[in-house]
Amino acid sequence: MFLCSVCGGATTVRALAQKPQPQILALYPAEKSAHEDLPDIARKFLQQAYETLHAPDASTVMAASAVDAMLKAKGYSGGSLYQRIDQALANNVLTQGMADWAHAVRLEANGVRHADAARPHATPEEAAQTVEFAEALGNFLFVLTARIDRGIAAAQSS
Repeated sequence: MFLCSVCGGATTVRALAQKPQPQILALYPAEKSAHEDLPDIARKFLQQAYETLHAPDASTVMAASAVDAMLKAKGYSGGSLYQRIDQALANNVLTQGMADWAHAVRLEANGVRHADAARPHATPEEAAQTVEFAEALGNFLFVLTARIDRGIAAAQSS
């Protein structure tokens, strides 16, 4: 068992140790990867959010950037992020709960980006929540839709 150099959590490794330099076969838990069905820009931001969870401010900003990129990929590119979230809600692209959570993520990232005097830094828990939302939003807007499209195509081809 080892400690992760990124998050400090426990990890185990399966490796071939017969060689002078062990060959790592698997890490447990597996490293998180942003889903391939996400748009490229959003996927890169979300991946960076995963990789920087040990630095909550950085992770929070990356997660909020992923949310912003997802909305832009859905055609919401005008105005502020606040306005884009509200427009996606008005168009029923987001539910009320999703919009509320998106605004909370936006505000958390704004506090970090603008070095808010009252709360300039995100906590590890807040960063994890912003990343969780960005991942959930990506799953809702892109991953689930792509899975459904693949399922329909498979059903029609058989």
